[in-house]
Amino acid sequence: MHANFHRLVERCEQFNQQKQDRALAVMSRYGQQVFQLLPVLLHYHHPLLPGYVPGDVPAGVCHFLPNSRQQQFIDELCQAANGHQGLEHGQNEIFGIYCMGSTSSIGQSRHSDLDVWVCYSHLMAPERVARLQQKCLLISQWAEQRQVELNLFLIPDNKFRTDNQQLVQGESCGSAQHLLLLDEFYRSHLRIAGKRLVWMFAPGKLGPRYDRFVAEQFANGTLNHDEWLDLGGFDRIPAEEYFGSALWQLYKSIDSPYKAVLKTVLMEAYSHEYPDTRLLCRDLKGHFHTADRLDERQDHYMLMLEKVTGYLKSIGDDKRLDLVRRCFYLKVSEGLDLSPDHDDREQDSWRRTRINQLVSAWGWPAEKVALLNDRAHWKVEQVRSAYGELLEALMLSYRNLIQFARRNNISESINPEDIGILSRKLYAAFENLSGKVQLINLHIAPDLSEPDISLVQVPEGRVNKAGWYLYKHGLTPADILGRSALEYSGYVGKLIAWAHFNGLLVTDTRLHLFNQDTDVSQRHLQEYCDDLARLFPVRTPSPSNLALSRPCEVRQLGIFLNLEQDPTARWGDRPIEFNARTSDPFSFGQQLENLVGSVDLLYRNSWDEIRTLHFSGPTAVVDALTTILGKMHQGANAPESLQVFCYSFNFRSLIRTRFEQLINECIGLRLARDQGSTVKTLQLGTEEYGIFFERRGVSVQKREAAVDAGRQPARLPPTHRTLRLDQQAGKPIPEIVDVYASEGLMQFFFEDSGDDYNLYILDEANRVEVYRQVAGSKDELVQSINRFYTSDQQVAGQSHFAHFNLPQYYEIVAEEGQYRVLPYRTVKEDRDDPRPCPAS
Repeated sequence: MHANFHRLVERCEQFNQQKQDRALAVMSRYGQQVFQLLPVLLHYHHPLLPGYVPGDVPAGVCHFLPNSRQQQFIDELCQAANGHQGLEHGQNEIFGIYCMGSTSSIGQSRHSDLDVWVCYSHLMAPERVARLQQKCLLISQWAEQRQVELNLFLIPDNKFRTDNQQLVQGESCGSAQHLLLLDEFYRSHLRIAGKRLVWMFAPGKLGPRYDRFVAEQFANGTLNHDEWLDLGGFDRIPAEEYFGSALWQLYKSIDSPYKAVLKTVLMEAYSHEYPDTRLLCRDLKGHFHTADRLDERQDHYMLMLEKVTGYLKSIGDDKRLDLVRRCFYLKVSEGLDLSPDHDDREQDSWRRTRINQLVSAWGWPAEKVALLNDRAHWKVEQVRSAYGELLEALMLSYRNLIQFARRNNISESINPEDIGILSRKLYAAFENLSGKVQLINLHIAPDLSEPDISLVQVPEGRVNKAGWYLYKHGLTPADILGRSALEYSGYVGKLIAWAHFNGLLVTDTRLHLFNQDTDVSQRHLQEYCDDLARLFPVRTPSPSNLALSRPCEVRQLGIFLNLEQDPTARWGDRPIEFNARTSDPFSFGQQLENLVGSVDLLYRNSWDEIRTLHFSGPTAVVDALTTILGKMHQGANAPESLQVFCYSFNFRSLIRTRFEQLINECIGLRLARDQGSTVKTLQLGTEEYGIFFERRGVSVQKREAAVDAGRQPARLPPTHRTLRLDQQAGKPIPEIVDVYASEGLMQFFFEDSGDDYNLYILDEANRVEVYRQVAGSKDELVQSINRFYTSDQQVAGQSHFAHFNLPQYYEIVAEEGQYRVLPYRTVKEDRDDPRPCPAS
């Protein structure tokens, strides 16, 4: 071991205590409580303790000795347990509890989450590990009740000596990172209780000789297994990990964009030094071996800044260097008042001092610092600018890492399932599609609400493009002249939805309308805003991995009739003649008028995308029906909520009720799996339409009015063409392929056939290709397809995030004579249980 081994042990204990004190000083009162009681909850197992699970649950943390606060809690608990003299535990089965991430660093804030590793023996019985996992989940829920985000990750002691087959799950990075995760753990860990880590004390240049060296230290008695935990060493990070890590950091940017930019550029810097990468954990260990006090050289956030700064300077990228510095500043100053007249609190003084030193070294003007310090008051302009900058930087790092992989002719180590899950989340969050409501506030600013929002409509034939413009001001000349519109759309419903979901439009916002040639009124516009807010919450729980591995389904659906075009608004005082036979609002009165002039659809799908669609004119009803039904594959669930609203000046209730009955009937026909093709006839005005429901989709055909019984109806090209499956010389394709057919994405279905397999491919338009008796590896095929989709080749007019619309892969399996479709899983022998592994 190190020549000054015993001195290093003393220094380790001293530094670890100082880091604990520093971490506790930043935390809230509840954060301190959770942090200090965590080892007590894992050391003991008692019905009165949070996290109690009946049965044989592993307990006992090696070398845990309660401090005064912990002992007070234990004594109070014992008194509550009818005077029981003490809590008991068996053997110590938990090797150690370690915090990782920002805790105790300059990057920690009052609201930082706690990512904690709970290490145990890989020989522990799986059923006991499952009980410990359940206990950890209950402890996390207990912490959540105290507004503390606590993520507990079970880590077997051999985790980094075996192949990583974990799956992405919640805050778990799954197979996206492995040794890169160990690198971050070693450079950021804080021991809460338990054994010391061998790696921190081993000489820094052992490389592949690490395992043999450590074994010798245990054999000669320098180390003993009762006091020391060895999670393993590594010579270098495999190049295959960089792609998965980049994908993971892109995903993490949805909630933590500033930190994600720093870590993604760090991965790029690591790849730039490959194969002789100087890992930050090695730098920190080198500082630890020579330091006589705890300083910034042992702060992994400062080391990360130093690393990415050196890299960006070396390639002359001043633009990204400035962004990285701003990201670092915003991350580490979170929760700090950096105004010049603020009195230092003792626990914050070291952070403020170091931040001010950095600002001075960077030569930032006072105006720049003031703008960053004012982030709590940023509004949509600043947020939109930051959003674009952050995404551009993240995608540049991602493309550079893809090119690194191509240059070195390496494949990714992340498994196809995790690629699919992460890419789908990125596609849903960032891809800007027509009609999609783009969410721009990635936790950039806390409040984008505006007191006034104006909507201005421009007719055809004017200088400006016809359509609707949204402003964040009133309509008086002093307010609006010289102002630029925040957003444009061809229809007003999209703008209101954008303002609602991005937080600009709130209950107290005053709406202003300048409308020139549509039927939108101030009253109806306000009603639409109120209906939208009641039906669609701004935020919902994140989609599950299972939902992301399947075709997206419509979860919430709002249908808004006659908001822009209302045929009844132009009736005036003229008499309306109708009877029982002519009371259908789609073909109403003696003139057989269609009372629906426009249809706006707004829906949230199972991938948490928010989409808007607008239809107007005499065919708005059938156009809207066939479009929204095309978003529902036959095997989908019906929407969890569906409401129809109508803004007509006349017959509002009649129109709404009729459309509601029609859409519910059509959804029932579309999703029914036990019937063949069905045709529904619908009359709109004087025209008659046939809506054709088939397994693979919905189409519509217009017919002439049946005046002459002997006359054939005119057949126009269908709005949505239903394509027949190629039956491949009489060999039928499983019907369940039709059931899962979903527009807008590639789908691959594997069906085992002896030693080979059949492959059915549905493209974005549900056209089918069939390949039978395919030989070779499914895994390799999936990897090659994903590699093609995630390549950095750019198609004209296509956004970078279009690359993340990866195909979905399924297995067709037969169970008791019935076919089922399951998400495709990588074929692995001795696959690990999918227990969560840590976030990064």
